[in-house]
Amino acid sequence: MVGYNVQIAVDTAHHLIFAHEVTNVGNDRAQLAKMSEQAREATGIKQLTVVADRGYFSGEEVLACDQAGITAYVSKPLTSGAKANGRFGKQDFVYMPNRDEYRCPAGYSMTRRFDTAGSGLVLNVYATPACRRCLLKPQCTTGPERRIRRWEHEAVIDAMQERLSKAPEQMRLRRQTVEHPFGTLKAWMGATHFLTKTLDRVSTEMSLHVLAYNFKRLLNIMGSELMRKVAAA
Repeated sequence: MVGYNVQIAVDTAHHLIFAHEVTNVGNDRAQLAKMSEQAREATGIKQLTVVADRGYFSGEEVLACDQAGITAYVSKPLTSGAKANGRFGKQDFVYMPNRDEYRCPAGYSMTRRFDTAGSGLVLNVYATPACRRCLLKPQCTTGPERRIRRWEHEAVIDAMQERLSKAPEQMRLRRQTVEHPFGTLKAWMGATHFLTKTLDRVSTEMSLHVLAYNFKRLLNIMGSELMRKVAAA
């Protein structure tokens, strides 16, 4: 990517930036676990909760957070081609963990047929022979039968989506938190944003911006008198 992608981790209480990093990768999908770990190290909070927008969604990243004891809230993008074409999407099929089966919109059970690998992930494939006689088949698939692929660690994603459904305010909180420092920094930096080039120089420039931002935030939160007392101590 010809450009720079700035990552920041911001606390919800005071909008202070606890961690930041500059990359030249054009998307955020591989940043969730890394930035979460940096935020935990900076804050010292062991049981950390992180909220990110759907651009950060990655099954592997959510799994890494779960294994590290970090509770993640990230919306899962709806990318079903079938749904876009007016047919049933994967979200219309209900997984039954006690039976390791899916229930399709017509009520048939889809059992696990075989495993496959894609993009380094192990996927379990579910299907049912009832597709051939199903009256809803035109709304479901153009092939002989509908197949549902499930990642071997999909339970971690299901658990996160369940948390998110019970706490939809988390996404509003994210917008109110991280957009504040980004908006402030962009206003300071002007239309051209970064004045330097190359990743190392831009990273240094961003660090200075973050330092200035956090310093001004602390002045607003604590006041100049308390800041002087803290500095003197």
